[in-house]
Amino acid sequence: MASEGLAGALAAVLGGRGLRVQSCDSKPAGEPLAPVRLRKNVCYVVLAVFLNEQDEVLLVQEAKKECRGSWYLPAGRMEPGETIVEALQREVKEEAGLHCEPLTLLSLEERGPSWIRFVFLARPTGGILKTSKEADAESLQAGWYPRTSLPTPLRAHDILHLVELAVQYRQQARHPLILPQELPCSLICQRLVATFTSVQTVWVLVGTVGMPHLPITACGFAPMDQRGGIKMAVLRLLQECLTLHHLAVETKGLLGLQHLGRDQTDGICLNVLVTVAFRNPGIQNEPPKVRGENFFWWKVEEDLQSQLLQRLQESSVVPINR
Repeated sequence: MASEGLAGALAAVLGGRGLRVQSCDSKPAGEPLAPVRLRKNVCYVVLAVFLNEQDEVLLVQEAKKECRGSWYLPAGRMEPGETIVEALQREVKEEAGLHCEPLTLLSLEERGPSWIRFVFLARPTGGILKTSKEADAESLQAGWYPRTSLPTPLRAHDILHLVELAVQYRQQARHPLILPQELPCSLICQRLVATFTSVQTVWVLVGTVGMPHLPITACGFAPMDQRGGIKMAVLRLLQECLTLHHLAVETKGLLGLQHLGRDQTDGICLNVLVTVAFRNPGIQNEPPKVRGENFFWWKVEEDLQSQLLQRLQESSVVPINR
C-alpha cells in the first residue's frame, strides 16, 4: 500500500468506517487462534441508554430469579447470528416493548477479551411501553424515571455512570457518532492507530508484511491475556518492535469497531487510538527507533494530521472501561 493507500485507510478509520482484516501482525505466543464463537468462548452484551426531553431515563424491572424486582437499563446477551445493532433492538423490544435505533456507541466495557459489553445511546422509534400486564420471563415492566430519582433497588450501580455519560454526550459530544460496521472477522483483534507526536507533527506506526497497513494485533484467551484485557494485545505488538522501558504507552479509546455476526463470524475488530511518547521527552523530534523490518513510522499528511491532533487533544474517542 503506497502512502495514498495508507492515507485512505487512516481516513476510513478516523471516519468510523471499517477495513477488512486480512491478517494479524501480532498473535499470542504458543496459543492457537481458534475462531471466536458466541456461547462457546466469548460473551457479548448490549446495553441501551434512553433519555427523553423531560430528563427521564428508560429502565426495566428485572424478571430473572436472582435479581427479580430490581431495576436496570435495557440490556442482554447477544445471540449467535446477530449483528450488534440487531441484538440491541431485540433486547429493547423484549424488555421494554419499544422499537429503537442506536445513535452512537457510548463506551466499551471489557473483562478480558471473552466478555465485552457495548453501551449505546439510543432513541425509541415506536412500539408500546411494556406494563406489568405484559410481564414475562424477559422483564416485569418498563418505565421512564427522573434521572435524579431512579427507582430502587437497582440491580447494580454501574448504570449510574453510564446514564451520566449519555447526559454529557447529549450536552456536548466528545466524539463523532459511531456505530458498528458490518464486516466479518474471525478473531477478537485490534487495528492500531499508534501515534507519536512532536511539534505539531504526527507519525503513525505501519506494518510492512504484505502491503503497508495499519497494524493488527490479535487478543488471546490465556489467563495472562484475560487479566490484561484487550490492552495486553496492544502492548504485545508494540513490544515486538519498540523498546518500551523508556516509553509511555496509552490506549486512548475507540475510533470504531467492526463485527458481522452472520455466517459464524462472531469476531470483532476494534479500531483503537494509541499514543506512544518518551517518558523523559527532552528535545525529541523523531519517533522512537523501530526494531526489525516489519514496522516503520509513517509521517502523516497535513489534512489527516490535523484530524488526528484534534482527536488526540480532545480525547475524541469512545472510552474503553474495565
